[in-house]
Amino acid sequence: MIVIDRQRIAEMIPHAGTMCLLDGVLRWDDVSISCLSRRYRDGDNPMRRADGTLGTACGIEIAAQAMAVHGRLVAANDRPPTGGYLASVRDVRLGAERLDEAAGHLIIDVERLMGDERGATYHFSVAGDGVEILSGRAAVFFEVSR
Repeated sequence: MIVIDRQRIAEMIPHAGTMCLLDGVLRWDDVSISCLSRRYRDGDNPMRRADGTLGTACGIEIAAQAMAVHGRLVAANDRPPTGGYLASVRDVRLGAERLDEAAGHLIIDVERLMGDERGATYHFSVAGDGVEILSGRAAVFFEVSR
């Protein structure tokens, strides 16, 4: 069941239009979030290659958007969102060649391993129809508003 819909997600993160790749939040708490994406299959997905295919590594961007939503949900303030930057990814495991061939909806699970108002480190996994397609760790830095 979706607890936060795509429209609300688009208000929370800077990704707009077709670049907002999440369709909903299924659950979240202080350290983790689980999101749903159907948009990875859309023909107008801006991450598609010239031949129309979508490489599995593009799932890192989808996971990064889940991290951004999580960061907004656990923020200790009601100020407008600040920008964030994916600084590094590590231990990435690709379980398929193409993301657009995944079965069913994508489920994106993200867990914050550590972080503060300046940045965070997350573990992420992306699965389709219960099969893990992609996993790894990511470091994200946030713009500090003054």
